Amino acid sequence: MDKNSETKNCQNCKQEFVIEPDDFDFYEKMKVPAPTWCPECRAQRRLAFRDYRVLYKRKDDHDGKEIFSIFPSDSPFKVYERDYWWSDKWDAMQYGKDYDFSKPFLEQLKQLSLDVPQPSRTAWSLENSDYSTGANNLKNCYLVFLATNGEDCMYGADINQVKSSVDVTQVDSSESCYGSFQLVKCYKTIYSSHCESCVDVWFSKNLQGCNNCFGCVNLVNKSYYIFNQPYAKEEYIKKIKEFNVGSYRSVENVKSQALRLFSKNIYRSTFGKHNSDVLGEYIDNSKNVRQSYYVRNGENCKYVQDLFTPASKDCYDVSHWGDNIELVYETANCGTDSSRIKFCYRVYIGAHDYEYSMQCLGGSYIFGCVGLQKKQYCILNKQYTKEEYEELVLKIKKHMDEMPYVDKLGRIYKYGEFLPAELCPFAYNETASREFFVLTKEEALRNGYRWKEREDRGYTPSVKSADLPDNIADVTESILKEIIACAHGGTCNDDCTIAYKITPSELRFYKQMNIPLPRLCHNCRHAERIKERRPMKLYHRKCQCAGVKSKSGVYSNAAKHQHGDAPCPNEFETSYAPDRPEIVYCEACYQQEVI
Repeated sequence: MDKNSETKNCQNCKQEFVIEPDDFDFYEKMKVPAPTWCPECRAQRRLAFRDYRVLYKRKDDHDGKEIFSIFPSDSPFKVYERDYWWSDKWDAMQYGKDYDFSKPFLEQLKQLSLDVPQPSRTAWSLENSDYSTGANNLKNCYLVFLATNGEDCMYGADINQVKSSVDVTQVDSSESCYGSFQLVKCYKTIYSSHCESCVDVWFSKNLQGCNNCFGCVNLVNKSYYIFNQPYAKEEYIKKIKEFNVGSYRSVENVKSQALRLFSKNIYRSTFGKHNSDVLGEYIDNSKNVRQSYYVRNGENCKYVQDLFTPASKDCYDVSHWGDNIELVYETANCGTDSSRIKFCYRVYIGAHDYEYSMQCLGGSYIFGCVGLQKKQYCILNKQYTKEEYEELVLKIKKHMDEMPYVDKLGRIYKYGEFLPAELCPFAYNETASREFFVLTKEEALRNGYRWKEREDRGYTPSVKSADLPDNIADVTESILKEIIACAHGGTCNDDCTIAYKITPSELRFYKQMNIPLPRLCHNCRHAERIKERRPMKLYHRKCQCAGVKSKSGVYSNAAKHQHGDAPCPNEFETSYAPDRPEIVYCEACYQQEVI
């Protein structure tokens, strides 16, 4: 280990973590102390500030009208309908406070966040798409979250430029897809994952440039394949009809066959392309991006997650968004032409030189503010001159070290720590953190987070999912009147809605695509899809290519590798833990097998 590295104990999980020389260089550039939490705990804390797939009806605290909101009616936060919140009809400066040196800074910021109204949701340019949040430019969409430029979609999350698709997650530039995860530029891709530039693909995984493939894995530029075997076009069409994919029982049988094929095939160590010096998962078109997850067009970044939109540069510990940001540290949901942002939540669109602020737009030199738009030199929503601001900020940082905020678990927050869970607007099970760092209610509460109990929606099921018609061809419009009991019955840990209904547009989609009715509610279906997502944590492993076969002997190589008949010597970092069953090959061996 480099002599300039430093090993520390995480204040939260008590495990050791290492701060490298390049980390110290970044902290010096940002004028911040080194972190006291490990990278994993820091990510979990930030992701808990990301509302995800939650939407409630509640009263507007401005005029009492019923609105859609990411905050439930029992939330401690005041909420204004989004259009009014963004208007100039109110001013967050009216809540300004003098700094009180008798109280910890974060205690004062917490009270300010409760005083200043929050926007009901983040959504713009919605046409017939009210049941959405984290979204913009949607048309005819229903229960779609974290989405841009979508049309005629239902039950989707993390989608961009997607049309006429249902039950899809992490999908980009695709159309007429269903029940799939991680698709790019696909058309009519059904029950599949990790596919790119594919057309008419079913029950498949890790395909690129393929069309008319069924139950396949690790194919490139192939057509008319069934379970990785080639067929003549006419024979393929005939065979596909025999599978009877409109039948739920047939679909479940095909899924089982495909899973057996997948288990006997290889997996690439990491999922990404067009990179230089990167370490992490789902990273594309990036340079010098380390220990990161879901990054596109990043440069000189570390410990970041979900920075999709171009570009992010010189950032550490940032979760969600991106879009031309630079010199951002320990921040959640920051984006669009912003720089020099530290310890913030939702500051965006031309924001510069912000610290410890929430829900602010534009402007610069802001410290400890909430809800401001295009202001300068403000502290706790109070205006100062440039000289007064600079002098007081220095005093506050010193005060934060001398009188730090201590949370109910005894964790200490001096200057340099991200916002504590007690300032988080959401319950843990309402956030993105829950999907990556799975906690039960008891575990979440023990870790200082809140928990939202499932609301009783008052549904009385009129039919069990097991009693639904097996084939979509036998489903009539009478199903639209039924309340269907989810097969999980609320016994899972996936926020099961217990019961669900089929909408008219949903039924038309199933009929048109010849897809059987789902047996699970949309929350449980989402949970099933994201099981395809590679984990965030990395493990050091050796390539499992043993020469002519995999080390286990299950997979036989289709090509001669550079290392010949001897085992591959390559080692790598991968999200597949050593005790997982997948056969993991290094990138060189994988490419020789599938290209």
